[in-house]
Amino acid sequence: MAVLTEEQTMLRDAAKGWASESAPVAALRKLRDGKSGQSFDPAAWKDMGEMGWAGVVVPEAYDGSAFGYLGLGLILEETGRTLTASPLLSTAMIAASALQLGGSDAQKQTWLPRIAAGEIVATLAIDEGSHHAPARTALTATKSGAGHVLNGTKTFVLDGDAADLLIVAARTGGAPGGTDGLTLFLVPGDAPGVSRTHLSLLDSRGATRIAFDGVEVGADAVLGEVDKGWAVLEPVLDRAYIGLAAEMLGSASAAFDVTLDYLKTRSQFGQVIGTFQALQHRAAKWFTDLETTRSCVEAALEALDAGNDTRALASLAKAKASELVHLASNEMVQMHGGIGMTDAHDAGLYMKRARVTEALFGGASFHRDRYASLMGF
Repeated sequence: MAVLTEEQTMLRDAAKGWASESAPVAALRKLRDGKSGQSFDPAAWKDMGEMGWAGVVVPEAYDGSAFGYLGLGLILEETGRTLTASPLLSTAMIAASALQLGGSDAQKQTWLPRIAAGEIVATLAIDEGSHHAPARTALTATKSGAGHVLNGTKTFVLDGDAADLLIVAARTGGAPGGTDGLTLFLVPGDAPGVSRTHLSLLDSRGATRIAFDGVEVGADAVLGEVDKGWAVLEPVLDRAYIGLAAEMLGSASAAFDVTLDYLKTRSQFGQVIGTFQALQHRAAKWFTDLETTRSCVEAALEALDAGNDTRALASLAKAKASELVHLASNEMVQMHGGIGMTDAHDAGLYMKRARVTEALFGGASFHRDRYASLMGF
């Protein structure tokens, strides 16, 4: 487990307090029951911008705090505990990282201060099918004068409905399945030829299918180099995997805490059910998996801050987190018994969020295979 500095501890505690008071699980219920089609609460995102959370990994030169990935991971963990719906992952973690890793000075000056202030939503448009497969990108970017014309479709784009900026992976060369010939483009969300279809996900949050029909972009839209987008995209995806794993750790931790309290108070057959040995063994296994996953997630976040190669650690963290939330959501429902199956209890919301995050940016099997390949197994 990482040893936190005083500033990191204060940041974590502030995030815990805000999430419990301003974005409890009840807020997700309200979002679901309101049927607004929004994937997050704009007021919550505004609060995050005002508190400086949107700029935690943004350099000070672009109005951020440069507090580091571990700091942002701590915030994501706390918002994960209450299933907070916000663009913190898509914008503050993924898009901000992409601009830092591949952006020109002009691109950084244009977008990073606005991200840091929480003024805009930015997101990565990568997948084109039901499974995470970044190398299978088929959306084309055809050379046209000094720029390119984009044609194709992206699906399950996080916060794509509200995105002011789309970071789009397109194929300028090579063939689907290969990492050569990929290029990243910065596309305004309201660009002519961009059309969006809202996708209602199981967890009551939203994603978007985005079609690009003859979308024209200039040479200044290229993020990084033409045909060499994988060099930027892969480390950006590592940050997506790690950030999501931190959020998943938070939701699994909250599920454990709620269930443990129930085991200590619920009586059955004349005694508190927490005294049943079978349930004690299951809770002990759950706790062990929580701490193991925490070690993996924090190691990955610290590696990001140290500038180390995070590919293996990123997939290890996401694989462990996917397995953990699956276990946690199942145990939460089962240990609560009948009430865990009702909509009145939060267990169902944690289970639905778990199923979405398990698949998002690659499931456990995808990341086990990637980890094994990277480690030479």
